[in-house]
Amino acid sequence: MGGVMIRGRNSLAIAVRKMDGSIDVSSRPLATLYKGKWREIPFIRGVIALIEAVVLGTGALMYSAQVSTETEQDKITPGMIWGSVALGVALAVALFFVLPLLAARLLDPFISSAFVSNLIEGIIRIIFFIVYLALIGRMKDIHEIFAYHGAEHMSVNAYEAGVPLEAGAVKHYSTAHTRCGTSFLLVVLVLSILVFALLGRPNIWISIMSRILLIPVIAAISYELIKFEAAYSGNRFIYWLLLPGLWLQALTTRQPDDSQLEVAIQAMKKALETDGVTVSEVQAA
Repeated sequence: MGGVMIRGRNSLAIAVRKMDGSIDVSSRPLATLYKGKWREIPFIRGVIALIEAVVLGTGALMYSAQVSTETEQDKITPGMIWGSVALGVALAVALFFVLPLLAARLLDPFISSAFVSNLIEGIIRIIFFIVYLALIGRMKDIHEIFAYHGAEHMSVNAYEAGVPLEAGAVKHYSTAHTRCGTSFLLVVLVLSILVFALLGRPNIWISIMSRILLIPVIAAISYELIKFEAAYSGNRFIYWLLLPGLWLQALTTRQPDDSQLEVAIQAMKKALETDGVTVSEVQAA
């Protein structure tokens, strides 16, 4: 809300525009789970990254809402964060995994192939996701968040290109980024079609449980695919694979104004200052 979070190598930096026009910039060290040896192990790191994105993102959202509206900043507790995470995850699983399954099963009397049934379910899931993003993007507050999301990507792209972190230079860079969470979620949705197809068409309760229990597995594989694609984005074939995710980011980013870009730059500078890095260590959220 009114700001940008940048995840560095060892710290998390948050910059938020306050009501008086000033920018509140803070940083905090990352927990060992998010930067320890487990974070480097293939497939396991994907699950950790998913937990990290949800937990840190929720905490940053709550903190930024307090700062931007200048309300009391001592009311955020771990219980509140984990409660919000649990509710958000439950709603996401219900909307994007269970509901598409139930919708597809309504068509089962007319479908003889388990693969086709899973394919239709996956298409419904992707449609739900795209429509959801398009609808919430029309909300004023979300539109502003998406503009800050675009500003974040621009600052990361500029830094990785080696240009000075100044608004005049950063504003020429793209609002899309190869490691964006939006691209990651799209890979999760597409990959889920293949994974669930391997299970055939068991009874509804087994199907529902599989959609819930296999999410970490799908996320782990998807993370490795995104990491591989980002590392070889210069390859023409790999770039074509990245394009759908980059296109989808048009729904989750907006072109920021100079004020929003300034906030993103401050967050990036704080992450670099805290980590003391001199090479491209900062990841897009």
